Amino acid sequence: MPWEKSYRETEVLDRAMRAFWARGFEATSMADLVEATGINRGSIYAAFTDKRGLFLRALDHYDGKHRAEFLDRMARRHDPKQAIIATFESAAHPRKKTPGGCLLVNTALEMSPHDPEIADYVDARLRAVETFFRERIEAAQASGQIRRGIDPGTTAQALLGLFVGLRVLTRSKPRRDAISAITAQARVMLE
Repeated sequence: MPWEKSYRETEVLDRAMRAFWARGFEATSMADLVEATGINRGSIYAAFTDKRGLFLRALDHYDGKHRAEFLDRMARRHDPKQAIIATFESAAHPRKKTPGGCLLVNTALEMSPHDPEIADYVDARLRAVETFFRERIEAAQASGQIRRGIDPGTTAQALLGLFVGLRVLTRSKPRRDAISAITAQARVMLE
């Protein structure tokens, strides 16, 4: 008789994502994943092959839910310049019910140096954030909100660096003065 799922995959991925987000890949054991997801080891192996397979799916789930949807929401709700500022403000004040920082940034720090597949995955997603910044800058320049003298590409790269730094700071012991300085610098760059 073939194996049949008795759980909702989206819920399992969300719970696994939170476990990896809170502890990182290496520090999250299979026992942690069994407890977090509510499914047994056999079901995890049958559905995801192994811990890494579950991690990759959970990372992709995170990317869709916390990066792509978030940036889409910022673009829809705000004018181009304000969308960038709102992105920084939101990251500076993370919701209490989520682990700190960004799972993509945490993964870049933990796994990218020794896992080329993960490094490529994270790089592509961070480039998407950079593209979001560049496209907003170009649109804001077209509407006169941002002066044409700044280069959209290099400014977007610098904003990405600030944004990644902000996400790292919010993961560690947040220093309000440093977080405020980063968001202020992002504003200055857009003048």
